[in-house]
This record gives sequence, C-alpha cells and structure tokens, in this order.
Amino acid sequence: MKEMVTSDKYRHVPTGTLAILAQRLGRVFASPTTWYRLVRVHRWRRPRGRVHPAKPKVGIRASRPNEIWHVDTTVIRLVDGTRAYLHGVIDNFSRRILAWHVTERFDPTSTVEILNAATLNVQPKDGPPDVIVDGGPENYNQGVNDLVESGRLRRLLALFYVEEHNTRLPHNAFRGQSPDEMYFGTGDDIPDELEAAKNHARQERFELNRQAACGNCEEEWGTATKASSVGELNA
Repeated sequence: MKEMVTSDKYRHVPTGTLAILAQRLGRVFASPTTWYRLVRVHRWRRPRGRVHPAKPKVGIRASRPNEIWHVDTTVIRLVDGTRAYLHGVIDNFSRRILAWHVTERFDPTSTVEILNAATLNVQPKDGPPDVIVDGGPENYNQGVNDLVESGRLRRLLALFYVEEHNTRLPHNAFRGQSPDEMYFGTGDDIPDELEAAKNHARQERFELNRQAACGNCEEEWGTATKASSVGELNA
C-alpha cells in the first residue's frame, strides 16, 4: 500500500481511486477509508510536485506532405458579441490549410466534412495520413469513426490522460468499473469479481490473525473458555 501511495507512477490517481485500482490489480484489498486512515497515520507523502519534462526544441515534424495532419476547432469572437466556429485541417509538413468550415454553432459533424474534403488530395501511394486530434466529441463520433475504419486516415489521440481515465482508472460509483466498461457494457462481472476477491482476502486475513495469536492470548482464551464451561455447569 505504501509503495503505491508514494509511487510517482500513481501520482495522478486520487487516493480513493487508487484503493479501487489496487483491488483491480489484485494487490491490496482494503476500503478507501482504510487507505485514507493509513496514509494519515503513517504520514505517507504522495508525490504532489508537478513534473516538467524538458520541452522539445523541435515539435512534431513530417517528412512529406499528407503524412501528418492536425485537426482543431477555433472559436472566433466577433465584434457584435456573437461567435463563429472555425474547423480546420492543417498539413504538418507544409502548414497548408487543407480544408476548413465555419459554422455559427459548435457542430461535431464539421470534422467529418473537412476530413473528407482533405482526403481528396491524398494519393494512394502515400498511404493514409496520421491525424492528431484531442479527445473532443467533434473528433470522436460515429462519422469520424466510420472514416477511420474506412482506412482513409489514422487517428492519433494527443492527450494521454483521456485514455488513462477512460480505460484504466476504476470509478468508485461504478463499483470498480472503468468509464469505458460502463459505457460499452463490458464490465458487468467486475463488481462481483471484486466482491469475491475481497471476501477471499478477508478470510485469509482472518486465518492469518488466528495463526498469529500469541501464547498468552491462547492461554487466556483457554482459561476463559474453561471458566465459562464451569459456570454453565454450576448453573
């Protein structure tokens, strides 16, 4: 438990979530309340300082046109107080805007339109471009999914923590299931499996505690048992 609490590997995981994750990993079976109490009693320090990796002097660079694209949505505030939403696809190698679309409101379907327009200039010999996107709904919807599955482009997620949050970190409100398991309905057995594992761990602790009883305790227990038996006979 101490190893997980103080590890840099889990620095981004809240203590309550860490308790459930430890159960999912089969390492520690204890409630979040127990984790909080032991962290406080033993004064385990969780890594809190921010990690600032060295900033790369050169960003992502493509070696040719249509190798890497970037897709993003920019909100433009107009002088009359209204907003316009500019959706664009930019080629990494040339910085050329390959396709764009302006809408009066945020429209996730715009991404499909501009990607379809941009792929018209891709030659089969070049292969599908890698499209770097964030985790927004305009980049992850059925239309974009169909386009990716068609093989006309490859989608790369730019944010690590989105993947970590969705696929790996269990949620206490979902009885140990991850958001992906709840969304896709693939984790229905997880709560029962965790409950069975916790019961097994509890029974093992019970047996270990009985085996670890000291001689004085056993002697006192035997004396108390005999006294109780004599009392029952006298009664």
